[in-house]
Amino acid sequence: MVQNKWNESNANQVEGLGELVYRSNLIGCDRSVCNWGGGNTSMKTTVEDFRGRPVEVMYVKGSGSDLATMGAHNFTGLRMEDIRPLIERESMTDEEMVAYLSQCMIDASHPRASIETLLHAFLPFKHVDHTHPDSIISLCCADNGQEIAKEIFGERFVWVPYIRPGFTLSKMIAEAVAANPQAELVLMEKHGLVVWGETAKESYDRTIAVINEAENYISQKQSETKAFGGEKFSVLDKEKRNQLITKVMPAIRGAVSGEKKMILSFDDSEAVLEFVNSEQAQQLSQVGAACPDHLVHTKRTPLYIAFDPSADNADELLQKVEDGIENFAKDYKDYFNRLASEGDVMFEPVPRVVLIPGVGMVTTGKDKKAADISAALYHRAIAVMKGATALGDFVSLSEAESFAVEYWPLELYKLSLAPAEARFSRSVVLVTGGAGGIGSATLRVFLEGGAHAVVTDINLEGAEKVAQELNETYGAGRAIAVKMDVTDESAIAGAFEKAVRQFGGIDHIVNNAGLATSSPFDETTLKEWQLNMDVLGTGYFLVAREAFRLMKQQGIGGSMVFVGSKNSVYAGKNAAAYSAVKAMEMHLARCIAAEGGGYGIRVNGVLPDAVLQGSAIWGSKWREERAAAYNISPDELEEHYRKRTTLGVNIYPSDIAESIAFFASDAALKTTGCMITVDGGVPAAFTR
Repeated sequence: MVQNKWNESNANQVEGLGELVYRSNLIGCDRSVCNWGGGNTSMKTTVEDFRGRPVEVMYVKGSGSDLATMGAHNFTGLRMEDIRPLIERESMTDEEMVAYLSQCMIDASHPRASIETLLHAFLPFKHVDHTHPDSIISLCCADNGQEIAKEIFGERFVWVPYIRPGFTLSKMIAEAVAANPQAELVLMEKHGLVVWGETAKESYDRTIAVINEAENYISQKQSETKAFGGEKFSVLDKEKRNQLITKVMPAIRGAVSGEKKMILSFDDSEAVLEFVNSEQAQQLSQVGAACPDHLVHTKRTPLYIAFDPSADNADELLQKVEDGIENFAKDYKDYFNRLASEGDVMFEPVPRVVLIPGVGMVTTGKDKKAADISAALYHRAIAVMKGATALGDFVSLSEAESFAVEYWPLELYKLSLAPAEARFSRSVVLVTGGAGGIGSATLRVFLEGGAHAVVTDINLEGAEKVAQELNETYGAGRAIAVKMDVTDESAIAGAFEKAVRQFGGIDHIVNNAGLATSSPFDETTLKEWQLNMDVLGTGYFLVAREAFRLMKQQGIGGSMVFVGSKNSVYAGKNAAAYSAVKAMEMHLARCIAAEGGGYGIRVNGVLPDAVLQGSAIWGSKWREERAAAYNISPDELEEHYRKRTTLGVNIYPSDIAESIAFFASDAALKTTGCMITVDGGVPAAFTR
């Protein structure tokens, strides 16, 4: 049952357009009522124009916004005096409608009005709500839906056949409502629900009440049948699912990233597993989208993998996934070529949704948010199919109808409102030592450039703090924190597995975890030597090796940046262990670069010096040890380092981060096996 969330106290605190915002947010916050980005709401009222004259205005949702989060600035005000005469027309193209409505706006700074503006305008009610509730779409996507609606609503509804939104549908609905004085709602075949009221509360209450009438009826029918024809496959246990998905997601990511890289999401929730393991999943999933609003985010159909979890092994699953994506691309290109008009530009011919029996669902998108939206919308599709098959047979838009929505200019306009992609969009970076000064500065540069991040550090609390800051600044879900000791092979493997399950793979790694010790050579203990070797040598090797394996499996290249030191090329006084291993790091990087070139894997190094700001290393005994080596006090160390540079500057974490980002970016796409010094110019460390 959908909950009525109207709060009289909260509602009384708003007025005018604030009422519409409040109602819209309530409707949108429950995704079983309204899809992400879908649905629209309106309110007719009177305002004063720029000359102080009273004008009847309709505020309607602006295109590209989401009901759950939109504010007053997301609504468009239009003069009703200009819109009402349109209903007398016989026809109107989409282009004519958009151009006309742009002249009706009371403020040119408002967003473009919703695709379904005329639906709201032509209905003679103060408040109108259009939503996509699971239970209503189940009814509207059942082959016997109109007959069932009569059982539920009697004469209180108007049923309209499927027509793509626009002038014709809006006029059809208005005329049908006018012809039925008892009408309280409109059921839009294969689409959704329209209700109205003279107050915001009346319209909202009716939305919830109508949904629950349908929900009660469907729930009773569902109790009499097995969902999706019953279980065909048994679900694999959580550990086995994780093993399989960790192996298969990099292959999926590589296969769907041929034209543009994709970020992945994995979902093995109860609802998803019930569907993918069912008798009818394969057939139902290929019928078509459960709602026109889904199409841009889910495509017409998902890729269903004919995998038998009780008989097939991981290698067989891998092969079926690769073959399936290849076949999907061929079929999608054929679909586009059959139906495209001049000027249509094909989307990436890859699945947005991949269904795997026994395992779950993988979704793809340009970023984590887009992949999660595809998943959320397919949850809605599953709920709709479950309801529709309890009533009759699930039906969807025809192939031609689907294409007309998927490539509809008015729908594509919403996509054009998204921010432009940046230099690290569609990519994932893993940074070791991510809680430290250089690590956290590097992560900020990558996320500012559109990346997703895996913040690893032996200090989990510090990594979580950085990840939280990144998510608050750049958007929820953009970063995760993982505790990782670079000397622990199993911990490294586990961190990469978490990264794969979260994002589908990794494009960049920054080998940055560090420590430093200082002592005269003859006082250097084996323990000190081994500590440097374990963290700075073996640790960098283990992380790079795991990344190399993953990047090879993805097959879309990648980059590694090793954070070395001035001491990589300079024999530091009283730092034999540290300097020797730092030199080894750089040679290791060159060796990996030599092997990685054939796979498009680039490996480069950044050599900083004396980065004291925000550094855990320089906040440790190392500061005192280096000061002692130069016979100065620790407080004098920063000035000492500045004076010895030819440029007379101090080096900060952000300086190192920018050089790392350069090597990882396309600006260095043809550079590998290289080093950059970022030390202010220390002549003794000039590379030669």
